[in-house]
Amino acid sequence: MKSFRLIPVLLLGICPGPRLHAEMVDGILAVINDTVITRQEVEDKVASSGAIESLRRQYSTDPQAFQQKLTAALNDGLEQLVERQLILHSFDTEGYRLPESVVDELVQDRIRERYTDRITLMKTLQAQGETYEQFRQDVRDQYIVSALRSKNVAQEIVISPFKVENYYRAHQNDFKVEDEIRLRMIVLNKISPDDTNTVARAREIRAQILAGASFAEMASVYSQDAQHNQGGDRGWIARSVLRKDLGDVAFALQPGQVSEVIELPDACYLMQVEQTRPAHVKSLNEVRDDIERNLRAQEQARLEKQWIDRLKAKTFRLYF
Repeated sequence: MKSFRLIPVLLLGICPGPRLHAEMVDGILAVINDTVITRQEVEDKVASSGAIESLRRQYSTDPQAFQQKLTAALNDGLEQLVERQLILHSFDTEGYRLPESVVDELVQDRIRERYTDRITLMKTLQAQGETYEQFRQDVRDQYIVSALRSKNVAQEIVISPFKVENYYRAHQNDFKVEDEIRLRMIVLNKISPDDTNTVARAREIRAQILAGASFAEMASVYSQDAQHNQGGDRGWIARSVLRKDLGDVAFALQPGQVSEVIELPDACYLMQVEQTRPAHVKSLNEVRDDIERNLRAQEQARLEKQWIDRLKAKTFRLYF
């Protein structure tokens, strides 16, 4: 008898043998033990993540690149489903059982979290062409996969200071910071490229600032961008973040200096630099936490791959 915990529940006993999950009505891409993974399942998984629509937007003018990226996404989706079935098969064969009462609790928790009540759930399932039994099975399987991952991949991975320091020394380029400025900006949108009224208003605002008005207050009143409520504050910003025609002007300003009116086809801009910070490499103390998180994620991925490889070695798999 084996047990593990993800939520306060005991998994015990012997599980029934594996079931055949998919209808063999569309193309079969893989068989794991006696469970098939179909092309439709893979496509549905990738589509539900939003990846297909994202790729379609990103590569709308490059059909060849879209197809390459889509193929890679589908292959990745297939591997994720293969891993899922390997883990579920491991659950079945290693002597675990998830009591039906626990599954009921998990289902009720999911309904409360995502659907509020059962009526809303049923309407959603009906719209998606899914049955309640499929929903319940999916909740059960998700819990099992999560629980076994937690059991077999160490969560408390200790990263030594020595590893952090070695990583920092070996990846100095990753921690380089460009020249930066603390910038405030006023943006006045133009009605058309030859809109002279907006140019005149920008010059009046600049004259008031030079006469002593606060740049931040003028930005909060007149600026037409999302940062006007913050007095036009853009925070610390690198040259590469700004469009070139603005960056060239901003990085030529001295602290406290206000730019001339920058007239572009879409808008007029005023900028004030509050502070400057030269290019440098971040200190170890600044990046220590990020390095630890990165190394911990790498180690967790390594341990998980080892575990999945062990499952693959003892489970029948066939790809088509």
